[in-house]
Amino acid sequence: MSATMISDPMVISAPETQPIASKLANVQNEVEFAICDCCGLTEECTPAYIERVRERYHGKWICGLCAEAIKDEIIRSERLVSTEEAMTKHMNFCKKFKASGPPPNPAVHLISAMRQILRRSLDSPRGLRSTPNSPTKMANREIGSRGLTMSDSCFSTLSGS
Repeated sequence: MSATMISDPMVISAPETQPIASKLANVQNEVEFAICDCCGLTEECTPAYIERVRERYHGKWICGLCAEAIKDEIIRSERLVSTEEAMTKHMNFCKKFKASGPPPNPAVHLISAMRQILRRSLDSPRGLRSTPNSPTKMANREIGSRGLTMSDSCFSTLSGS
């Protein structure tokens, strides 16, 4: 059995794909800074993405955080609200928030907010604070109100042998 080797080198070149690949790389690298019309947050986005967002929000560019807030506004509304109306409500909220300015002492403001969160969590009933699928809550449901009691330690039987 003999094997023959082909000594002619094959050159594979795709002149059509190289310009397409470089164009694709340029499009992927081409980013613009977009400023949210609600909150003023700046994001780096591709022109195509910016255009899709503007189509969705009536010519305004809305960041992802504000887009979620607008969706939440639509869901929370008691009556049927259009995207444009929800966006107007959110934009008004953002304007009021910006106009209020920063707190005089941000550290005191943060401490006060954390104190409120702690008080609310301590004031709430203990059953509501635990997660619904926690093992202790599941065990208490099965046993009843008696709770779990500790039995004899298994270490005493291990050390005695």
